[in-house]
Amino acid sequence: MRYFLAFIALVATPALADRIKDLGTFQGIRENQLTGYGLVVGLAGTGDDSLDYATQAMRGVVSRFGLTLPAGVNPALKNAAAVLVTAELPPFAKPGQRLDITVSALGKAKSLRGGTLIMLPLRGADGEIYAMAQGNLAVGGLGIEAADGSKLTVNVPSAGRIPGGATIERTVESGFATAPGLQFDLSEADLTTAQRVADVINLRLGGSRAHAIDGVSIAIDAPMGATARAALMSTIENIDVKPADAPARVIVNARTGTVVINGAVRISPAAVSHGKLTVRVDEDPRVIQPAPFSQGQTAIQQSSTIAVEETRNPMFKLAPGASLSDIVAAVNKIGASPADLVAILEALKQAGAMKAELIVL
Repeated sequence: MRYFLAFIALVATPALADRIKDLGTFQGIRENQLTGYGLVVGLAGTGDDSLDYATQAMRGVVSRFGLTLPAGVNPALKNAAAVLVTAELPPFAKPGQRLDITVSALGKAKSLRGGTLIMLPLRGADGEIYAMAQGNLAVGGLGIEAADGSKLTVNVPSAGRIPGGATIERTVESGFATAPGLQFDLSEADLTTAQRVADVINLRLGGSRAHAIDGVSIAIDAPMGATARAALMSTIENIDVKPADAPARVIVNARTGTVVINGAVRISPAAVSHGKLTVRVDEDPRVIQPAPFSQGQTAIQQSSTIAVEETRNPMFKLAPGASLSDIVAAVNKIGASPADLVAILEALKQAGAMKAELIVL
């Protein structure tokens, strides 16, 4: 089995200033997940047939119009499908605004192409209704089934989207206007970056209005009222700050065969020797014919050849404080393959010569 591996090296460059808004978010200013359960109708015989979930949904739909299905009747709903609907409610969303929604088949529906979602409520984690959804589905997948049982499926025909398919009915109270103060949370924990964010905010606004609580959160004193706080948050978001250098990491993706080494990786003095051992087994069976009139039987005689080949590579030495470019040059010099590179890095880590975190995905 051949093992393909791509090697990517990120060369160290001076850290550039980033806007604070690109490093994290203010606490309470986030999206909220909405979900709902309903029925898609108008399918061309690709629905759930007699699935109980679809039958219950149909009974609920017809009951809105004063109709009642006969007791004990389980209709074959080949043109309808039970679905789950999901959406993301953005912060500061107001009633009347539209949301994109994703519709996914819950049961054994083969395709939702051409279907129409019947009106249903979308609820948040607290069980309250925040939006109403309805509309015609846009399905990118395609499923075809022939009479002999052969099938062809392109993408996923059992899921689709409705752009602007939900209308917001109520807002989510963020609490940022009435909270004692503002809190900015970094996307990635780093004590140095948190302190630098607090320092640049104090430098821009004056005084000591911001201070780092930990490696993620920065507390900011702010005046009461939504208008004043919105202006203050806008100012803070656009302040430039130089984040701390990323920690030294080596990332190995065993599935795709990708190795990424960032520029912060350093190597202590070390000597490395790496070789390959190749074992080759060749089978050359031969047919043996008996002598004429000997009443013998034709047989197969096995003939095997085993060869062992060891490739010897010279040892190379890494000087104190070797950088990423030194590592790449040394590995290329001995002609190591990407798979060999992974073995060398793991050995350096175990020997304590590589000052970096080795992460295998």
